Amino acid sequence: MDRRRIVGIALGALAGAAYGTGPLFFKGYVHPAGVDWIAMLVWRFLFATLVSWVWLLSQPRARAELRELDRRTLVRLLFTGAFFIVNASVYYASIERIDISLVALLMSAYPALVAVLCLRLGYKFQSRLAWGSLGIVILGTVLTIGGVKPDTDREGILLALLSPVAYAVYIVLTAWMAGERPGQTADMRSRGRGAEVSPPVAGAVMMTGTFVATMVVGIVAREPLLPTQIPAAAWPGLLGIGIVAAAIAIQAFYASAARIGAAQASLMATVEPVVVIILGITFLNETFSPIRVLGAAIVLAGVLLAQVATPSEARTIVLEEP
Repeated sequence: MDRRRIVGIALGALAGAAYGTGPLFFKGYVHPAGVDWIAMLVWRFLFATLVSWVWLLSQPRARAELRELDRRTLVRLLFTGAFFIVNASVYYASIERIDISLVALLMSAYPALVAVLCLRLGYKFQSRLAWGSLGIVILGTVLTIGGVKPDTDREGILLALLSPVAYAVYIVLTAWMAGERPGQTADMRSRGRGAEVSPPVAGAVMMTGTFVATMVVGIVAREPLLPTQIPAAAWPGLLGIGIVAAAIAIQAFYASAARIGAAQASLMATVEPVVVIILGITFLNETFSPIRVLGAAIVLAGVLLAQVATPSEARTIVLEEP
């Protein structure tokens, strides 16, 4: 594998691991302090937006690219960011009701949805091994459902099942913003230069759209959003979920999708449920049935297999073009 592809795989895994810290920050620190998921999302994306803009403004090339950004692209980036609120809302609303490990494992169905969408809209899997690794991930997810307790909140399960649908749509939207098209990743189309809109610029603008949309929801819901209305015990969790589980996670995934395609990046990011499971058991004393342990292990095996389930011809052909 070439260096850029290895970086893309690493960034996808980093994004999944960073996303995986979000449930711990929320259910372990923010929610027990009395802050619900709507107020949490407002502060989460405020911190993420501030960090993203600081990163952008610290780079001269990114500042120059921002000045050259046309209005149409700007609006599309803002809309894509605003759409993320759909996934974040159902995801964290479900975490208020059921175990974070179960939410994360149900969420791991999204790579299959991304792969199906990419058959028409993006860079689809090019080998049987890639589809086989996806099948393994799906099998692991199905096994985790068999470990659901009879008294588990049904609304929480329904919300958790809606989350991968919304997230899959968001992923395809971000991949298109990066430059992915049917049969080509963004990296292929740019001949190795990466996304059409660089991660610092895309991340800052999209995060701004997410924050604005979240703020509107918070105001309409009449949430207590002022700093004086947030308990002191919630601030460490809000900072962590904003910086790690939003700013780092979202921008890392965008950069990963630009290099290896949305479908492959999604598979790499399915390390998230493993991270969530470990954190839930270690810090929140969540229990895990044997069948769900098996499901998690199978999900991880599918992710590891996916690292070698990659077409070898694509990068070479594109980079040799005049």
